[in-house]
Amino acid sequence: MALVTFRDETATGRALDEFVLPGLPERISARELVRLRVREEVARYNAAPSHHFRGLVKPSEAEAELNGYRMRAARRLDWERQADAAEAAFARNGFILLIGERQIDDLDVEIDLTADPVVSFIKLVPLVGG
Repeated sequence: MALVTFRDETATGRALDEFVLPGLPERISARELVRLRVREEVARYNAAPSHHFRGLVKPSEAEAELNGYRMRAARRLDWERQADAAEAAFARNGFILLIGERQIDDLDVEIDLTADPVVSFIKLVPLVGG
């Protein structure tokens, strides 16, 4: 079993937030890693719903704000819907996924978590007018 650090970073590599999940399998697909990350962040939010959600993708009916999303009402989120949205965001280059120092460009690639226990997410902001 592997102990994995999930980290959100800026494009320059500065850590914004991180959490650790123990007990993950030693080998896992990038898709499963993204879905595990989303499931964990939604579970943490649902344990104490508020008007602010810090997660990989914006929930429906939420507004983006600095370091997260403002919820119109504190409500429970569906982790599977959020995980599907995260997969779609990855497909349209909404974020970059790094395993150690290696960029992942296919969610079906298998990852050895014993060799690379740090999973970094870099959210990309679309340019306006470009």
